[in-house]
Amino acid sequence: MSAAAAASAPHAFSGAAIAAPVSDLLPDLVALRHDLHAHPELAFEERRTAGIVARALRLLGLTVHESVGGTGVVGTLHCGPGESKHSGTGKDMPSVGLRADMDALPMVELGQRAHPSRSPGKHHGCGHDGHTSMLLGAAQQLARTHQALGLKGTVHFIFQPAEEGKGGAARMIDDGLFERFPCDSVYALHNWPDLPLGQVQTRPGPIMAAADRFDITVRGRGGHAAQPHHTPDAILAASQLVGQLNTIVARRIDPGESAVLSVTRIEGGHSHNVLPAEVQITGTVRSFDATTQDRIEAALRATAQGVALASGTEVNVKYLRYYPATINTAAEAALALAAARAVGLQAHVAPRAAFTSEDFAFMLQRKPGAYLWLGQGQAEPGPDGEHALHHPCYDFNDDALPLGVRWFCEIAARALSAADAR
Repeated sequence: MSAAAAASAPHAFSGAAIAAPVSDLLPDLVALRHDLHAHPELAFEERRTAGIVARALRLLGLTVHESVGGTGVVGTLHCGPGESKHSGTGKDMPSVGLRADMDALPMVELGQRAHPSRSPGKHHGCGHDGHTSMLLGAAQQLARTHQALGLKGTVHFIFQPAEEGKGGAARMIDDGLFERFPCDSVYALHNWPDLPLGQVQTRPGPIMAAADRFDITVRGRGGHAAQPHHTPDAILAASQLVGQLNTIVARRIDPGESAVLSVTRIEGGHSHNVLPAEVQITGTVRSFDATTQDRIEAALRATAQGVALASGTEVNVKYLRYYPATINTAAEAALALAAARAVGLQAHVAPRAAFTSEDFAFMLQRKPGAYLWLGQGQAEPGPDGEHALHHPCYDFNDDALPLGVRWFCEIAARALSAADAR
């Protein structure tokens, strides 16, 4: 059965059965998630959230480091002989990193719920409140069960700031994340409203796109709209440029490759009878392959200069590659799916990658690992349907909390059993 067919097939999902091993944790995790939702914090401002995380980890007896990469927190659980990095035989013990993001979005929340944002213009519209709660739940569960499970090695619980476009993962890495907290592999998940609750997907290779931003300034001299022959027309040049930019993927990129170029803002002028001196164009490019990324940037710059030459305007391009593609390693993607099946989830290979981006990509550039989509779609989403990520009415589905907790725990158990399999 294909992944698409499997995703649409009926199934007997028993959330209660999956929740059973962690059911006693759920009331506090739900309360925590609602509290975090009501107190959203933007990138590198997650001080309250980080404080809650650090205190909770310390109460579990974990070694805790704060202010990693700004407002990041890392809690370390040592499992096995002597609860240290090394076993009695002197061999290195395995280690794994489990990551959750903590930041909210700069947007107004519009949904009606009992735990609305108390910070105007800030909204947990991507579910990072749920991710943080799930990883804390996994830390609680592993702290109390690792000895009974016979785990041997180290689990680093990585609570990352600033995922929403600010590169918090890169900041943590620059602050010595993997030197200070060595990880053989790293794993993360993201709630996915497009998948039903109880289903997960991931895939080897690209799972999320690289994200680039371009800002283009088109300059003429400005002048009277009734005398266009006296000045290069920046609006006309910008309009021509927008049209040509939208041909780049269709005519410069191999049809077998996947890429998107979207112009998202064009701004210029203030009066009906004045030709403006300047027009601003902004947009984004998404791709999965570095060669494709290079070709698109080169074509964009060449197109801009061609329009400048033809129109007599000056065109300046700023091009920022802010997130690389999120690329799973094959063995770790297979482990992520196997762990999901082991805890009762329906796990499938994703049929295609998503064009959204994720800064966990920086961690996967440094370490083997995998990123998983955790379904949270409701059977009866309501009259407006399932709210997408970044929607002003979006809210994390609390029924997904035990699923993420169990998956994180199973990942750790399998990663720390790797030494026995060698």
